[in-house]
Amino acid sequence: MLRSLSGRFLILTIIFVMLAEVLIFVPSIARFREDYLLDRLERAQIASLALLADDMLTSELEAELLKNAEVFNVVLRRDEVRQLVLSSPIPVPIDATFDLRDPGALTLIRDALVRLVDPGNHVIRVIGAPLREAGLLIEITMDSGPLRAAMIDYGIRILILSAVISIFTAVLLFIAVRRFLVVPIRGVVGSMQRYAEAPEDARRIIHPGAAVTELREAEEALHKLQTELTHALKQKERLAQLGGAVAKVSHDLRNILTSAQLFTDRIEGSEDPLVRRMAPKLVGSIRRAVSLCESTLAFGRAEEPAPTLARVRLADIVADVLDSERLAEDSQNISFAEDIPAMMTITADPEQMFRVISNLVRNARQAIASSGKAGEISVSAEDTDDDWLIRVADTGPGLPPKARDHLFQPFQGGARKGGSGLGLAIAAELVRGHGGTLDLGHTGPQGTSFLIRLPKGDGAL
Repeated sequence: MLRSLSGRFLILTIIFVMLAEVLIFVPSIARFREDYLLDRLERAQIASLALLADDMLTSELEAELLKNAEVFNVVLRRDEVRQLVLSSPIPVPIDATFDLRDPGALTLIRDALVRLVDPGNHVIRVIGAPLREAGLLIEITMDSGPLRAAMIDYGIRILILSAVISIFTAVLLFIAVRRFLVVPIRGVVGSMQRYAEAPEDARRIIHPGAAVTELREAEEALHKLQTELTHALKQKERLAQLGGAVAKVSHDLRNILTSAQLFTDRIEGSEDPLVRRMAPKLVGSIRRAVSLCESTLAFGRAEEPAPTLARVRLADIVADVLDSERLAEDSQNISFAEDIPAMMTITADPEQMFRVISNLVRNARQAIASSGKAGEISVSAEDTDDDWLIRVADTGPGLPPKARDHLFQPFQGGARKGGSGLGLAIAAELVRGHGGTLDLGHTGPQGTSFLIRLPKGDGAL
């Protein structure tokens, strides 16, 4: 129980309430001492007034008055005359004098604590003002032993009452904490445990319903987290199923493309000029398709294979990409432009770099075509001291908000309506494999641009 939240809260409540009672106890015991001494002054004054009223009191009656007042002597000052009204033998010399006519709070607290810790029985002198202006001053001598005993008795009663109050308060707070905090928290923990048993089951997602604001905010955050996790798990399951289907399709497609590659070898020997000009591009496309199928079949982890780096002319890769895109049916109203230095060479995997630029250009073409307006796609490059910079820009309608929020995340929103977002995710992963970055330059109604940054030097190798 002590290790639980409610148990520790119970112990802390008792400790804090007792601490508060102790802070109240100190001025209370000082006030009790003052009242005790003032009561003795009042009794002594009454006894002295009785003597003044009848000057013929016997010594036995005088001793009885002093005993009832619990004092040894009573001195009363009236009309500037100091008069010993009642007296009896004092057993020991006077140890201390206390003036109660105008005491300070700190003085009262100090004197009370000193008397409380001093076990000795001393004779003390107490000075006060007479009640109802019955004189200028009243002074008594008395034992301190009864005073200390009364203070201890009062303190014990105060401490017992404080303990009862603190325990009663702690029990009430314990019940309240269990009702309003511990029980709802256990409900949240139980919901988390049930969800952990089957996170794919959307019925086990927590439904916020706590009355406490902070706990409800925690439930809402947990609800959002569980919803996103369930969605991600279902998506991963679909991706796993898709991966199996793609592997089967790639296996059969590779066989078909291998046969097509054999036919293209025959076409290369044709005498027709048009065939001779188009045959190399057809051969290159089929070769890339076969390579992609083989990579898919060898795909054993969630990342692209490491690039095979070589020195390649960027202009040749860009020309192959643009020639392929010009053949698309929806490219009639789209113009393609390139601004690549003719002798510019980069260190990259030519097949993977072709896929990167091809994905970016294809996305741009599809975005312009979906808008129903004419547009332009341009590919430019520049050579800096540290990097090769390749920019793919278009004059299309810009990326939709969902694509901007989930840029480079597969199946989280494509660059066009109905797109899967795989193209940008693949391109970004391939560029990272080269040690570079793929960033969104700008997007809007005026168009979109992406910047590929490939590092030079040993880092690229």
